[in-house]
Amino acid sequence: MFVDFLLEGFERNQAADAMVWKHSATTYGTLLAKTRQWQAKIEELAIPPGAVVIVEAEYSPTAIALLLALVSRGVIVVPISSAARAKRQEFIEIAQGEWSITLSADDEFHCTQLGRTANHPLYSRLKSLAHPGLVVFSSGSTGKSKGAVHDFVPLLEKFRTPRKAFRTVPFLLFDHLGGVNTVLYTLSNGGCIVTVSSRTPDGVLAHVEQHKVELLPTSPTFINLIIISEAYKRHDLSSLKVVTYGTEPMPESTLKRFHALFPDITLQQTYGLSEIGVLRSKSKSSDSLWVKVGGSEFQTRVIDGILHIKGNSVMLGYLNAENPFTDDGWLNTGDRVLEDGEYIRILGRESEIINVGGEKVYPAEVESVIQEMENVADVAVFKEANIFTGNIPCARVTLKTPEDAQAFTHRLKQYCSQRLDRYKIPVKVRITEHVQYSERFKRMRGEQVPAAR
Repeated sequence: MFVDFLLEGFERNQAADAMVWKHSATTYGTLLAKTRQWQAKIEELAIPPGAVVIVEAEYSPTAIALLLALVSRGVIVVPISSAARAKRQEFIEIAQGEWSITLSADDEFHCTQLGRTANHPLYSRLKSLAHPGLVVFSSGSTGKSKGAVHDFVPLLEKFRTPRKAFRTVPFLLFDHLGGVNTVLYTLSNGGCIVTVSSRTPDGVLAHVEQHKVELLPTSPTFINLIIISEAYKRHDLSSLKVVTYGTEPMPESTLKRFHALFPDITLQQTYGLSEIGVLRSKSKSSDSLWVKVGGSEFQTRVIDGILHIKGNSVMLGYLNAENPFTDDGWLNTGDRVLEDGEYIRILGRESEIINVGGEKVYPAEVESVIQEMENVADVAVFKEANIFTGNIPCARVTLKTPEDAQAFTHRLKQYCSQRLDRYKIPVKVRITEHVQYSERFKRMRGEQVPAAR
């Protein structure tokens, strides 16, 4: 019953394309039939409502149908994608997984009982409501992953209101709340999900060209990769109408470069967290970092420069961490922002801000300046402890072509000195050939250089 409104839409749009997978189209009629088949299969397997079910899969018509069938059964779904393979067992244990369903790359299905009983209080709360649930894990660049538990019912509610249909690439992964949001938005409005086999700039843009993609939800890091790889020169992007970006602060230099290259594409900043889902948003303009977030589903406030959010679809809580809510029920996001009337500008995570002798340095601001430099492909700015100032800013830079490290460091500091306050200039500069982003294309900040991929 929870997804009946979606299935009714599938019925109305039976002949239309719902999904493109491996360059082959699946209609809404076929997706509806697959969902019905999974509903019967889950009943045959005797997976009870309220069970915690691990789903290891990537985007495919079968995976989407399985997800919808599990939600309609009232289970608690824990999606895990291949990007989380290294933490698979940790996630299963934190989630107290009771059942496991695995879909191979060829859609082969395997189901097992895991021999444990889930007894977390948050699960008991969902069971008392007889509601399906969703568990997603944070993917921060530092610290231990936290399992956020959501009630699936309010997550679904915002998709009952009809909005514009797009042909969309689900760039954010199957186990990312933003990915789930993309799928539900697209299917609830009769759009088409275009899956990609390669999440490289050329791989994604080739699918945009071939399948006439209109909406690309992605990250600032991936937008920067599109620019520096010049993949946009090798593909026809005339179908692309909207590019949304979130998950991390956008360097202003990257935003302005992309807008200059594609003035006819609407650039829309989004805001979302594993704890809240994705809020409705409106950018001041395509080349502005000021954004209005919230809408009818969420309330926002700023306390001491930190964004707080309240809404029906905010998570119930963490499986393995303390309650992050204030005494009056607001979620402290940990994101420091500036305000301009109804608009905010996201400066960065409070935990990543570099305190230099009492002065605050925002990594994204420094990264934006360094990315303007000739021969810079990528940069991550992070803090290092210092006995005199508390912390110092450091930069880890990937170059387009090799350059003498000492000469480059001198050039970087000279360039920054003309554009940044002295305390914001990186004290230490390291050149690396390693990638500086995660599998989710999110900037990795920290003293340790990421492993090469």
